[in-house]
Amino acid sequence: MNLLNNSDEAFECQINWLTAIQISLGSFSCVLGYTCFQLTLLEEAEGGFDQFTRSYKSYGVQRMPDNSLVFKEWAPAAEALFLTGDFNGWDNFSHPYTKKEFGKWELHIPPKEDKTPAVAHNSKLKVVVHTRAGERLFRISPWAKYVTRHEKSVIYDWVHWDPPQPYIHPRPQKPRSLRIYESHVGIASPEGKVASYSNFTHNVLPRIKDLGYNCIQLMAIMEHAYYASFGYQVTSFFAASSRCGTPEELKELIDVAHSLGIIVLLDVVHSHASKNTEDGLNHFDGSDSCFFHSGPRGEHSLWDSRLFNYSGWEVLRFLLSNLRWWMEEYRFDGFRFDGVSSMLYHHHGIGSGFSGDYAEYFGLQVDEDSLVYLMLANHILHTLYEDCITIAEDVSGMPTLCCPIQGGGLGFDYRLAMAIPDKWIQILKEFKDEDWNMGNIVFTMTNRRYGEKCIAYAESHDQALVGDKTLAFWLMDKDMYTNMSTSIPMNSVIDRGIQLHKMIRLLTHSLGGEGYLNFMGNEFGHPEWLDFPRVGNNESYHYARRQFNLVDTDHLRYWQLYAFDRDMNRTEDKYGWLAAPPAYISVKHEGDKVIVFERANVIFIFNFHPTNSYSNYRVAVGPPGKYKIKLDSDGIQYGGHGRLDHNTEFFTEPMEFNNLPNSMLSPSSTRAVLSSVKLECNIQLLQ
Repeated sequence: MNLLNNSDEAFECQINWLTAIQISLGSFSCVLGYTCFQLTLLEEAEGGFDQFTRSYKSYGVQRMPDNSLVFKEWAPAAEALFLTGDFNGWDNFSHPYTKKEFGKWELHIPPKEDKTPAVAHNSKLKVVVHTRAGERLFRISPWAKYVTRHEKSVIYDWVHWDPPQPYIHPRPQKPRSLRIYESHVGIASPEGKVASYSNFTHNVLPRIKDLGYNCIQLMAIMEHAYYASFGYQVTSFFAASSRCGTPEELKELIDVAHSLGIIVLLDVVHSHASKNTEDGLNHFDGSDSCFFHSGPRGEHSLWDSRLFNYSGWEVLRFLLSNLRWWMEEYRFDGFRFDGVSSMLYHHHGIGSGFSGDYAEYFGLQVDEDSLVYLMLANHILHTLYEDCITIAEDVSGMPTLCCPIQGGGLGFDYRLAMAIPDKWIQILKEFKDEDWNMGNIVFTMTNRRYGEKCIAYAESHDQALVGDKTLAFWLMDKDMYTNMSTSIPMNSVIDRGIQLHKMIRLLTHSLGGEGYLNFMGNEFGHPEWLDFPRVGNNESYHYARRQFNLVDTDHLRYWQLYAFDRDMNRTEDKYGWLAAPPAYISVKHEGDKVIVFERANVIFIFNFHPTNSYSNYRVAVGPPGKYKIKLDSDGIQYGGHGRLDHNTEFFTEPMEFNNLPNSMLSPSSTRAVLSSVKLECNIQLLQ
């Protein structure tokens, strides 16, 4: 594989990369070469990465054509391995593994006399590990494809999952613009319980389709013993969470999403793993290393979890095959990589601030093994699956994260614009409306490197977790309990909250990136916060649910916010500003509290002033002609005041203004946003 070729697509990123290398020639300049070397090793030792990443077909348990079973594990520190379970009456010694080279162990079990497999589908198993210290440990195979637990148990069991008919379904095409609905299956119901895959398929997918989102990002799918970890303390990497249903029910969910033209991304956690031993990877073979670094380097002090040794050959096999498994078996369309900032640096971002100085990104603090792993993962995924989408959750701002690998980058398609939600929370917490700084808001929205695509979002699950609140709750707080009825006039708190909620989301959507993300329920202004059942809240599910019943209640104003979010997405789908080049910003006026920009031939006019409206506000325009309102946040149907006549047409004048050749006069209502498009060019306008 030649990763060193040049292309026009990579040119801008190569410039950024060369600048970075000029600043620090030490730690990072050899990473691309080492990645190529690893690919060469894979070719020589494993027959290429295609075979290497299909190791889920040889490790764990495999049923052969004659119904014999082959069990295979990697446990380099073990003295002996045995298999026990329902099939042998939980005999701990009757089925020993045979030791092979490089710490591998294998066990062959012939079929029963009736030619059926000796281990039945849906029966329980354990690996018995005998350590060199004389311990006997009961473990779950790291390659286990399904694990469950009894209601009163805290330990998961390995369940042999071998259904007779595998599930196969096609993928939809990669969308032009990415509009992501971030989802957690378990909380996707108003009921106080763990919701199911089937509930999501039948009750939530139709909402997502109606809202105009074309991508779902599924959280908490990889099995995690601790529900309150939000899925980020993974115990079984190849198993879909059984608390929401069976693997087939998850496959049905993805299949139905695909039939609706919606792609599905997995929130994959390869940055760390749970410390659990009996049902996790930790101490699988009795040692503190195996899949992880030994000693302090293998521990994350803040997350209380284990850190992978990305230089280990079998660790690479495990993680890269894990990505391939989710793509092949479940037909996911890509991944959002969690905790990338922790992976990139030996300090894991703990106690480190990032100012943008290149010295913070290139030096001995960078974990080159992690970089090589991420480059390998992206190269393999994009080679095997042309339309695969990968997104990096990185708060540090690592340069070239989203540049092509052949240009020296890490190969991600998008990065999360994580500064944007923090900025909105800061503004709502610390500033009066009249003190909002338009220039600072615009800077935060546009502060991204050219050529590296960003996913913008006003809030995600992070902002809704206990200790914080949703944007809607920051804006309206306790008034949401008593004043959201359409049968009574809006008070000043609800009026302000509803108008700003729409404006914040549309400004983020239209200016903040090349993709957009919304966390489930926040589109209609979900109140309160998220808190999973735990000892500290008496195991309550009250805040671990999404109250879709609110938007379904006609006399509550939540449906007005829902309608705006829906029409915002549908308007973007028509005009495609997320896939367009960066916006041309013509106005960021501090006194008027007005922001005006043009993107994808759509004129956006935002008026954040708490009291002032403008009847004839001059707006700079590129293409001359006739413009018409296409989206108006002040519309009655969106909880606005309906102050504009949507039949009005706006004509440009050949009057240069703010460095554009034409301009026009447009109304601008207080706390409202307009989107306008040029009629002859079938362009759009948003408010």
